Amino acid sequence: MHTPTYLAAELRLPTNWLDYTILGIYFVVVLGIGFAARRSVKTSLDFFLSGRSLPAWVTGLAFIAANLGATEILGMAANSAQYGVYTTHWYWIGAIPAMVFLGLVMMPFYYGSKVRSVPEFLLLRFDKAAHLLSSVLFAFAAILIAGVNLYALAIVVEALLGWPEWVAIVVAGFFVLAYITLGGLSSAIYNEVLQFFVILAALIPITVLGLKSVGGWDGLSDKLTAQHGGDFMTSWGGTGIGSDNPLGANWLTIVLGLGFVLSFGYWTTNFAEVQRALSAKNLSAAQRTPLIAAFPKIFIVFLVMIPGLVAAALVPRIGTAGSDLQYNDAIPYLMEQLLPNGVLGIAVTGLLAAFMAGMAANVSSFNTVFTTDIWAKYVVKDREDEYYVRFGRLITAIGVLASIGTAFLASSFSNIMSYLQTLFSFFNVPMFVVFIIGMFWKRASMKSGFWGLIAGTTAAMVNYFVIYKEGIIDIPSDQGANFVSAIAGFVAGAVVMVAVSLFTAPKPVEELQGLVYGTTSPGMAEPPAPGDEAWYRKPALLGWGAVVLAAACYIPFSF
Repeated sequence: MHTPTYLAAELRLPTNWLDYTILGIYFVVVLGIGFAARRSVKTSLDFFLSGRSLPAWVTGLAFIAANLGATEILGMAANSAQYGVYTTHWYWIGAIPAMVFLGLVMMPFYYGSKVRSVPEFLLLRFDKAAHLLSSVLFAFAAILIAGVNLYALAIVVEALLGWPEWVAIVVAGFFVLAYITLGGLSSAIYNEVLQFFVILAALIPITVLGLKSVGGWDGLSDKLTAQHGGDFMTSWGGTGIGSDNPLGANWLTIVLGLGFVLSFGYWTTNFAEVQRALSAKNLSAAQRTPLIAAFPKIFIVFLVMIPGLVAAALVPRIGTAGSDLQYNDAIPYLMEQLLPNGVLGIAVTGLLAAFMAGMAANVSSFNTVFTTDIWAKYVVKDREDEYYVRFGRLITAIGVLASIGTAFLASSFSNIMSYLQTLFSFFNVPMFVVFIIGMFWKRASMKSGFWGLIAGTTAAMVNYFVIYKEGIIDIPSDQGANFVSAIAGFVAGAVVMVAVSLFTAPKPVEELQGLVYGTTSPGMAEPPAPGDEAWYRKPALLGWGAVVLAAACYIPFSF
């Protein structure tokens, strides 16, 4: 049984007027961006997809910032304190290949088909049943994940600043609600660009001062190797099949469960990310969005992994019954121990910015899917465009309130990244298998999408709640169980899709143009925009460059 995700009481930060001034300036700028973006919202396309008008560098930074929520920061630092350098897998094999695949292979289908959301693509490729089910599953998952961000924000602010949880929830919820309601996706994206740099300004001092406190990388490595063994400081050490390691997973489950199924399921079908690319001004910019984001993603691992390792070195019993600190305390602990006033204010602002970025990404994707894929298609059809803009603002408020209600579901996990990976194995993986088979196999029938989603989600949940939780099969850790759940969900969804397709009618070939690999649509064949012919703007070069760089990063940590 996991202990609740409360931070240790002794982590209260010695903040002063300078720190609160920095925090206040940030909140004023956030609302200012919302009011500025409001002027550009004239249609529902403006509100939900920024009028498909944003340049690639803006959408690329927003893409990575939407992922770089505080659950990512706290969760990956917790992962590092618990599992060591194995955290690199979530970046170099668990993100970069999937981001490149999204940019080079899937974005032409998404952007070329002119869909407003990921579930809408399933409507074109399969049928209404698959579309409605995927819309409901995604909307539900988005609210759960937004709730994780809000809950984590509340407990961090209470521990670090002394604010009551309800104050932190109301303040953060109000600001996210205000700037998304005012300016729609444009407001969220431009705030995410700002938040990206604020988050970096918070993490860099923590990383540098943390390393200095333990004698640099060599001192850190010596301490942790003595405490946890040599495998703790390697990426692949001890991952042979049948070997024991801190992660509780072998190379096969890492490569298939994390590197393929969980990773591709998240990065290629999670609308909170894909929505940023769909708002780009043309197909080339849409393709380059995840590829531009891939380069900072390669190196961000050091800014979240090193603080977790430092915390594990400074507090050897962190996360155990013999310590008051949990793994989630790694970043707050270093903030309290190492940062002077002023820098402390920047770090607190960066942490709040990260929470708001993660929450805003899920709320903005939720309002789009609920409005365009559920409400406009099945409840209130064919109304004037202004009606759907008004409803989008209303459902944004409802989404923020609902995320408050789901926040406390995360409290049973001492490592919030484990909770998020559990959600991804339940919701993103089944959607990915439906997408990948539907996109590459013309024979996949209209009915197979719905049943593939049902089978994949069910199999992942059965593996986690029955086979793992009831101890039918001994899986050493939550993360290992998530990898296995992801594989089970993928295999079950694929098998059911193939079986159903063999006994039901496929979609007519003429209706699959631009939806299946090997076919094209007018939107996919648009000519390059002026300037997009430059070598540094070519998606293929960017993509392969990111893959090679990520692979090279493994070399120093492999042995």
